[in-house]
Order: sequence, then C-alpha cells, then structure tokens
Amino acid sequence: MNIDRPKNVSFFDFVGGVQLLQGEETKTALPVILIGICVSGAVGNLLVFLIFIRDFRNGRGSEVKALLASLASTDLMILLLCAPVRAVTYYKQTWTLGSFVCSTTDWFQHSCVVAKTLILAVSTRAKHNLVSSTAKGPLFSPTWIHGALVFIWIVSMMFPIPQMLFASLQPFGRDAAICVSEMPVCASDFMNLFYKIYPTATFVLPIIFTLAYYTKTLHTAVNHAPGPQQQSKVTLVLLCLSGANALMLLPEWGTFTWIRLGYNKPPVGLVIFAQVLLYACSSLSPVILMTMYDDVRHGLITLWFIATCRGSKHVPSNKYPKTEGNGAEVGANAIANANSQDKEKTFPDVEHFWTGRRNTHVEEEQDPVPWEREEKML
Repeated sequence: MNIDRPKNVSFFDFVGGVQLLQGEETKTALPVILIGICVSGAVGNLLVFLIFIRDFRNGRGSEVKALLASLASTDLMILLLCAPVRAVTYYKQTWTLGSFVCSTTDWFQHSCVVAKTLILAVSTRAKHNLVSSTAKGPLFSPTWIHGALVFIWIVSMMFPIPQMLFASLQPFGRDAAICVSEMPVCASDFMNLFYKIYPTATFVLPIIFTLAYYTKTLHTAVNHAPGPQQQSKVTLVLLCLSGANALMLLPEWGTFTWIRLGYNKPPVGLVIFAQVLLYACSSLSPVILMTMYDDVRHGLITLWFIATCRGSKHVPSNKYPKTEGNGAEVGANAIANANSQDKEKTFPDVEHFWTGRRNTHVEEEQDPVPWEREEKML
C-alpha cells in the first residue's frame, strides 16, 4: 500500500479505505466482515427506529426517545452509506466510485460520527418522562429537540470540511485510480492546529462530560433513591451507550490524529481494525437498547406479535390491563377479577337443586315419602 508522497504536500493519506492492499485474504475477508456488520446493524437500528416511532404515535414519547431515534437513524446512515464504500474499496483495492464519492465519503462519515457523540452529550439535558395517553399535550418540547438536532448537524457537517477540501482522485497505472487526501505545505501550520482542536472538541470533551454526568447521576439515584426507578434504568442505558461509543471510536480517532499530525504512520492493521470497530459500534447500539431498555424490549415483542399474528387480537399487549404498577400488582388484580367473575357465574341446575332443598314446606299430595311423616307424627 505504500506510495511516494509528492514533494509539495505535507500530508498524504488514502481516503475511503486503505487502497493498494496486497493479498487475496484481505480482499475477500474484509468485505465479508463489513457486509455482515452492515446487514446486522442496519436491521437492529431499523427495528429500534420503528419502535420509537410507534411509541410516539401511541403517545408514549419522551425527549430521550427522540434523541435515541436520531441516534439510530445516524447509525443507519453510517452502515448503509459509509460501510459499503469501504467494502467495495477493499475488494477492488483501488478506487472505482468516482470523484464525487471520493471527495465526500470521509466528510460524510466524520459528520455522522461527530453527530453521534454530540447527540449522546445533548441527551444529558433531555427528560426521561413518558407522555401519558390521557395527557392533553406532550411532556417534552418538540421545538427544543428540533433546534438541538439542527444545531448538532450543522456543527457536525462544518468541522470535517477539510476532509472534503483536500480529497482528490489520482490516476494509478493505466486504468486504475486511487482516492487520496493531499494537504499543501502552505496550509500545514493552520491544519496542524485544527487537527488538535477538532478531535478534542468533537470527541474528547463531549465524551468526558457525558460519562461523568451519567456516572454521577446513576450514583446519586442508586444511593439516595428508596427503590429502583425508571429514570435510573434509562441513565444506565445511556451510560452504556456512551461508554461503548467512547471505547469503540477511540482507535479511529487515535489513528486519525496520529496520521494528520505528521507523525509516522500507524500500522495498516491498526487502521483497518479502527475502521471495523467504527462500524461495529453502530451495530452494537441497538443490541444495548434491546437488552437493557425496557420500552425497546417490550416494543420489540409487540412488533414480533404484530408481524406473526398480522395485528389480530391475540397480541399480548391488548389482553392485559394498561397499568403502571409492577408485575405483582397486575397479577393480583388479574386473580381478583377472575375470582369475582367465578362468583358471578351461576349454574342453573345447581341453583334449582339448592332452591328445592331450601323449600322445606312440601304439600302432602306431593310428599314422596309419606310414611316418614306418619312415623314422626306417632
């Protein structure tokens, strides 16, 4: 993969995946791994997104759910628009997707990655309250959520602009081409400062703030709350999401800064491993939500029954009463209702039998055993 750097540039690197790799194993193994991660992660994020949309349509939305739905849609864009580009690049070992994709692929991927980190940071201000179906209006502010998401995406798309400015398509050999990023010497001083501020402002500081906030909130909820609350569960889910995002994106940001600051290039294996972890992070987020977030897990079960029963009345959510109590209270109410229904049921034959037994006045003509009455009279 080594290629000579031009003399008039201070930085030279591949864009859209490492190109000119040698070896058939790399050519076949990496695309298969990326496609597997892409398919599984896309299915998981799509299910999570549909569950949150269904909750909002049923009046059970919240600010946290709105941000998590935006996070799932961002992961979908990474897996469906960015991962296939890397898979094709690793398979072809050169660039075959044109100049427009060459100029925008790294810029778009970094925009989505920065947006993920900022969405998790903004979720620290979001409320966990659910919207009741009997409430007159929503308990969250759509204006605030929309404004925050617009601001996040504007910032996320502005910071990685140098990724788009310095990317270009270069011919290699007779019929091949490579996509590279070349930074001229005249811009090296400014860009060296920028590449120190960029990772710090978009990754390090938001991650530290998010992890510290959720750790402190969870510690306070566990030590001072009288019992487990829904808010502490959601806080634990967001803490796990932020921790997974920080750990799995750290190699990508580390190699990115390592290369851009002009030091010796990291090993190719480390660069590829960092890119695979980036896509695996987008596939891990729905797994965390489905296993730890009660609303997502219950929504997944409901979607399964709707898909299998085609929306019939056999869906479990329609059978049980909609209460906010725990499982013991719901079970006790169900048993009490069953007992009351059993008491109200009356069998006609048994009622006639006991009515006849209670009627002690029997006519003499209708007495079936008259000799017993005569013996008592004597």
